[in-house]
Amino acid sequence: MSQPSTPSDLRETDDGSNTSARGVESPKTDSPRRAGALALGLIVSAAVLLLAALASLAIGNRGIAPDTVLQAIFDYDDENPLHLMVMELRVPRTVLGIVVGAALAVCGGLIQAFTRNPLADPGILGVNAGASFAVTFAVGVLGLTAPGSYVPFALGGAFVLTVLVYVLGSFGASGATPVKLTLAGVALGATFTGFTTAIVLRDHSTLQVMRFWGVGSIGGRTTDQLAWAIPLIALGLIIGLFCARSLNALALGDDLAHALGARVRVTRLFVIISVTLLAGTAVAAAGPIAFVGLMIPHVVRWFTGPDQRWVLSYSAIIGPAFLLIADILGRVVLPNSEMRVGIVTALLGSPILIMLVRRKRVSGL
Repeated sequence: MSQPSTPSDLRETDDGSNTSARGVESPKTDSPRRAGALALGLIVSAAVLLLAALASLAIGNRGIAPDTVLQAIFDYDDENPLHLMVMELRVPRTVLGIVVGAALAVCGGLIQAFTRNPLADPGILGVNAGASFAVTFAVGVLGLTAPGSYVPFALGGAFVLTVLVYVLGSFGASGATPVKLTLAGVALGATFTGFTTAIVLRDHSTLQVMRFWGVGSIGGRTTDQLAWAIPLIALGLIIGLFCARSLNALALGDDLAHALGARVRVTRLFVIISVTLLAGTAVAAAGPIAFVGLMIPHVVRWFTGPDQRWVLSYSAIIGPAFLLIADILGRVVLPNSEMRVGIVTALLGSPILIMLVRRKRVSGL
């Protein structure tokens, strides 16, 4: 008859979670004090996001005083040119930055938890490449030009690539391992990027459209584009956050997740749906923006630990703040022009990822 485990049978890992001598990790439960601190951190993060949004409305090629920004929002005068600039140009840009930033960051966190690979993101796993190829096909082959018409194609491309990567990465007795999923994502992403380039180069008008969209930008968008982007991203965020608890169980392995009552197949299906909605809509609305999905979940795990409930919640707030700050820097870094946000996120993301590599203890899943 087996004996109950004693305190000596447990050891503590670097992140504070308990691991039995048999190597099975038990879920970590936050203490009330830690949960309170993390909740307070969410409030602080939300305040930072609010400040970033106000700065996005005020800062640009022409600076607008904060009181004028508030007047434009709460006491709009359509004859005031500054009010028109705020409401017609900067509000759609800022709102799109918030929803796209949340979509990319949460999508990255979901993919990393789903594949158990801390290096995964929509770009590395080819999801962005699938969405980009579908949009390029819609523009270059079918002749579609309205941004709203891209959405079904972007969603379809993201969904197909997500499923293909998971299917190819699941071959073999070992099933879907992080290494195989990453290799499948890189291979398929490179293949579809090649197809995208071939379509763009065969037609000059398609090249003119796609060379700006492909960099990634939230500028020049209208409220009509927000009308379809916000509901789709909101649905994707709700589904993704709903999967957070089950993803914690999946991190322990499929067998133990089943033992803990997690519905593994249902969770994976919902994660794929969420990733499709988030990545597909974000790419259709703003183009492929790099580093946000890879970097933000890593930064968040520095102080939240591996609990996906906190990781996804923080990512949904810090991701938009980072994207808005990057967009603001892109507006002011050049004297008479503007650097697109996709370039700025790459420039900011590279040194942060280098800092991740140099840390003695890199955030893990």
